[in-house]
Amino acid sequence: MRTINYMEPSYDEHEIHAVNEYMNSKAWLTEFKKTREFEESIASFTGAEYCSVMSNGTVTLIASLMACGIRPGDEVIVPDFTMSATSHAVEILGARAVFADVEKDTFCMDYNAMIEAVNEKTRAVIVVDLNGRYPKRFEDIITFCRRHGLWMIEDAAQALGSTYKGKALGTFGDIGSFSFSMPKIITTGQGGAIVTNNKELYDKILRIRDFGREEAGSDHYLMIGANFKFTDLQAVIGMEQMKKVPARVARKKQMGRLYDEGLKNVKGIETVNNHYDDTAPCFIEILCDQRDGLIEWLSEHGIKSRKFYPALHSEPAYGRDNLKFPIAQEISSRGLWLPSSVNVTDGEIEYICNCIKAFCK
Repeated sequence: MRTINYMEPSYDEHEIHAVNEYMNSKAWLTEFKKTREFEESIASFTGAEYCSVMSNGTVTLIASLMACGIRPGDEVIVPDFTMSATSHAVEILGARAVFADVEKDTFCMDYNAMIEAVNEKTRAVIVVDLNGRYPKRFEDIITFCRRHGLWMIEDAAQALGSTYKGKALGTFGDIGSFSFSMPKIITTGQGGAIVTNNKELYDKILRIRDFGREEAGSDHYLMIGANFKFTDLQAVIGMEQMKKVPARVARKKQMGRLYDEGLKNVKGIETVNNHYDDTAPCFIEILCDQRDGLIEWLSEHGIKSRKFYPALHSEPAYGRDNLKFPIAQEISSRGLWLPSSVNVTDGEIEYICNCIKAFCK
């Protein structure tokens, strides 16, 4: 049996043909018509009015914060358990990321913890749709932000194709941010997208992503911006990937159910409470009592896995390890991602589950 990677890209002759055809068309490579087509496909798929694609999912968060006017001295509430891009984006702008604990059963931001973190310096909340899930009190978070004049940015990096009450995740905040890095539902190698229904924010985003110019090609600058632009070469790949989203969403849900069934009632293993009608999990995840030993055991059997993100407050970059976020700390200490690529077969999932069962005997 082949080595089963924790994650790997999925593409085929359709992407290869599209790239070859594009390269043979005297392509300019840089951002142009294909990028606009890719943006239109994302907007159509999510139901958003506006979409702007950028070089990666971290800069989409930075640009989102900039468009909302986040400045040094402002505070932005983020979950303590998330990929570091969420909080790094805040701190890069000189603002302060204020951490809030998460829910045990969704790993998403806890509403009450968020409320406790709000003060007079709070300007925004970043809700992370972690692994295609949403907080239990999602609507309460949305309502609170609106009533208190706080920007709500939805970090939907891991949630393309997942929904809440039939509506695409990433479209519930003032701005939604997606990522197209290699492990995501679709990939362009690196890349990201912002979606919004707010024309004023969208106009700001278009300037921010292109040095703050009044319009493309102009040397008249209305605001400070940077080069966050995409490329048509990536967009060509992205268009082919978008055609596969429905099938990949269905496969991710199927994989989640297969893993859940295969690991049901295994001592020392907890699966996550995914609602597969809504959630297409980007990653297959478990909590385990003997994580380090299981990682080594799986590796010996040709199966790669990866530990969860750390509880971010404990990282040296933030220097706040005196704080306590018990749920995020427990999840981080016990969490493991199993092979999650759509390339993983049903037979390989059965093999992975049997190896875990053998370890846990």
